[in-house]
Amino acid sequence: MRIANPPASGVDGIALRQIEPSDCEAWFDYLRLPEVFERTSWNLRCVDDLRVTMEPYLDDAPASSMRMAVVDQSSGRLVGTIGLHTRSDINRSAEIAYDFAPSHWGRGLATRLCATVAAWSFATLNLHRLQATVLVGNEPSVRVLARCGFRHEGRLRGFRMVRGQPGDFDIFSRLATDPDQSGNA
Repeated sequence: MRIANPPASGVDGIALRQIEPSDCEAWFDYLRLPEVFERTSWNLRCVDDLRVTMEPYLDDAPASSMRMAVVDQSSGRLVGTIGLHTRSDINRSAEIAYDFAPSHWGRGLATRLCATVAAWSFATLNLHRLQATVLVGNEPSVRVLARCGFRHEGRLRGFRMVRGQPGDFDIFSRLATDPDQSGNA
């Protein structure tokens, strides 16, 4: 789903905007790095594989997936993405997902933007539940979610295929009614 009015990032020098097909090259450039690739379930062989996954983000259907580009305003370059998928209007729920270029790791950016998008999804999209699944072993993402007030609910064995093999994922959730532990909203 196209995002007409993304939230303000709240981070100096960083902007959020609708992701566009022109972002695919920069997105693929960091997703293919071994240190990023091993923490995700992406199975991308080339930039064209990523272009195919872009289609739902450009759809106007109300419950389609949405993704925002995280842009370094000084260079205009995409340095990450964040968005929602597996949206359900009936259940007022969605799954949050994000990824960032290693050049922007360790700065608190993922935490700040995860908290911002969570607050935005509760207020603007009227979601009640936001969940996240994390490939077992991706401890940095677990820490991001904990800092944003997400609670660990358990392990989903063989939940998603990870490059042809069933992967185990931990599931986390945050409800609109949970107290905010992130310091953001």
